[in-house]
Order: sequence, then structure tokens, then C-alpha cells
Amino acid sequence: MTYKQTLHALSDDTRRTLFERIAREPASVGSLADEFPISQPAVSQHLKVLRDARLVAVQRDGARRVYSIDQEGLEALRTYVDRFWSGVLEAFVDTAASGLKNERKKNE
Repeated sequence: MTYKQTLHALSDDTRRTLFERIAREPASVGSLADEFPISQPAVSQHLKVLRDARLVAVQRDGARRVYSIDQEGLEALRTYVDRFWSGVLEAFVDTAASGLKNERKKNE
């Protein structure tokens, strides 16, 4: 799985909404289909994309398949995003330090 596949999977509004719903509570395909205005086969197709991107995992519970968040796949996405967040934080610290330095010079 690559971050591109993960971002692509979440770029679709329906898949993103399904992902957010599953993040609140694991659910079966049937229960998800009852909650969304799309057919059960369409829900299954969206879940396959999310599963291939390692955003959700599936477990069998008798005849049902229950989907939950794939923590390892989510961690890979977080690692990707954190690279940018670190740069933002570093820029903020630099800007704050520069502003403090300028303020001190004014007060001298």
C-alpha cells in the first residue's frame, strides 16, 4: 500500500463517509447498506477499495463480515501526514522565536 492509494481511497465522498462511520463503530456490510443511499453491492465495492488501501479490516462473524479500522494502515497514513506537520511546527517555532527576538530588540 502506498499513501497515494490511501489518499485516492479517501478522495471519494462516499468512501470517506463510510470510513468515518466505521471509525465510530465496526459494522457489517448489511448494516452499512441500510445507513447509506446506495445498494449493498456498491457498499461492498467501496469497502473493497478501503480494504485494499488498508484503511479497513474485515473479520468474519458467522455469515457476516464486520469491518473495522485497520490500525496499521491508518498508522502508515499518519506517518505520511506527520512529515508535513513536523515542517509546519518547525516553521511556527522559527516564526515565534523571530517575533520574540524582534520584540526584545524593540524593548531594549
